Amino acid sequence: MGVNVKYKNSLFSLLFSKPDILRELYSALAGINLPKDAPVTINTLQDVLFIERINDISFEIGGKLVVLLEHQSTINPNMALRLLMYIARVYEKIIGDRNIYTSRPITIPRPEFFVLYNGKAPYPDINILKLSESFEKTASLNLPTNKENALELVVKVININEGKNDTIIKKCHTLAGYSAFIAKVRDFEKNTDREEAMLKAVRYCRDHDILKDFLEENGSEVMNMLITEWKMEDALSVRFEEGKEEGKEEGKEEGKEEGKEEITRKALAKGLSMELIQNITGLDIEIIKTL
Repeated sequence: MGVNVKYKNSLFSLLFSKPDILRELYSALAGINLPKDAPVTINTLQDVLFIERINDISFEIGGKLVVLLEHQSTINPNMALRLLMYIARVYEKIIGDRNIYTSRPITIPRPEFFVLYNGKAPYPDINILKLSESFEKTASLNLPTNKENALELVVKVININEGKNDTIIKKCHTLAGYSAFIAKVRDFEKNTDREEAMLKAVRYCRDHDILKDFLEENGSEVMNMLITEWKMEDALSVRFEEGKEEGKEEGKEEGKEEGKEEITRKALAKGLSMELIQNITGLDIEIIKTL
């Protein structure tokens, strides 16, 4: 399975790229204490992505449990559906060439799904998203309203902003450091531009032993990642604006195209790449170049 090289690690996926750290992170999120010798195998799929940054982490614990973890600064109501598509590919990878038509049952690791949220918009400490919330209503078919769902997927969304879920965050040293670092960037950004705020946050955290080793080893890469990721935040806000625009102009194709062109101009002004804008709006690359 080839890796699409245009996709890059996010700061989050680089920070949580070691089995020991993931073992500690899962223990904090699940409220348990995994044995220190529990083997952790990372099996993140780098060719199944929904944006240009790898914010997803998939890993197995002892071959018994598979954990899908996603980091987001905006909450998407389709997360459960996205993770359903992702876990299907993960299981395909785990099963490999085993014959699923054999008379013997094939066992698979039990799945768990987490989203770690650290956006600026207010959000509950913990929230549960379910795949069944996306199902069409079936009352018109005279089906009973209490009919059991044949398929369900439950995602636990945990707010990791500073001051939220302290019990969880303090159980994982790396997660606590990440939360404090992002909080410092936002704090400094109140009085200076974004890149200067990032530089100040890196210096502050190194001086106060917050992710010190990681920042010393990956300082310039951290800066590049943050700049790109926060441009992605701008892109997601543009995508949200596009959705509102299309809702207003439903049934009016000309109005939709004008709305997309206006969104494109705003995205270009924010410094987003033409490829990313094309992914957001669906406009032809030549039209974007003209704009």
